[in-house]
Amino acid sequence: MNAKQLYQKFAEAIPEHLREPWDNDGIMCCPDGTSEVYRVLVSLDVTEEIVDYAIERGFDLIVSHHPLIFKPISSLDEENHIARKLIKLVSSGISVFSFHTRADKLVGGVNDRLADILGMKDVAPFGEGDLGRIGTIDDTMDIQDFAYRVKQLCGSDIIRYAEGLSDVHTVAVVGGDGKGYVKAAIDAGADTYISGRIGYNVMEEASEMGINLIEAGHFFTEQHICEFFRELLSDFDPNIYVEIADSNMIRTIS
Repeated sequence: MNAKQLYQKFAEAIPEHLREPWDNDGIMCCPDGTSEVYRVLVSLDVTEEIVDYAIERGFDLIVSHHPLIFKPISSLDEENHIARKLIKLVSSGISVFSFHTRADKLVGGVNDRLADILGMKDVAPFGEGDLGRIGTIDDTMDIQDFAYRVKQLCGSDIIRYAEGLSDVHTVAVVGGDGKGYVKAAIDAGADTYISGRIGYNVMEEASEMGINLIEAGHFFTEQHICEFFRELLSDFDPNIYVEIADSNMIRTIS
């Protein structure tokens, strides 16, 4: 299967109409759409380390969640880090496909998988574009105990939480940077809202808003989408070699 044929398979499975208007995803780079794809590297981000690894190991395609190109590029100059990656990729004949907000909204995508990891039941969409997910947990839990459970289940390196209510039962989630969905979570009836990034100012107001807030890390609330991409690729063509790479470049000191 060539690169353009493979992208069409992705577009059928993750429709372009799900993409938010402000977003840029899809084909980031495709030096030759007729080139056959035998080896695919899947990662959350297209860092320069990921690009170099793909070149060294002979991959034909990188599939990511976060877009390689998000803002317009005015020139291909290696002084610019995004342009430098594009130059490397084109020179090596490697394509890049990114599936961002449409993978967030997709049934079975980022937020459904996050809800599943957390053991949520009766899950339904909420928020603008039905991007988020809301559901319940089996047993009502203390917020501190639940925050620790989130840390374990997501594999987060650090968890921040703010108590707005004492107990957790109805939970809303948005993977990644979800600070803009707090009000929607409250309006949907959640007592607890989990996202990768919420921010200090919002977290400080949790008790005033009457909702528990848990910040579990941008990477850790979205990394599971890589397995979804791997499963899709296996369905498209079981002969394609697929490898998942850890693109997290952020370190913590404890």
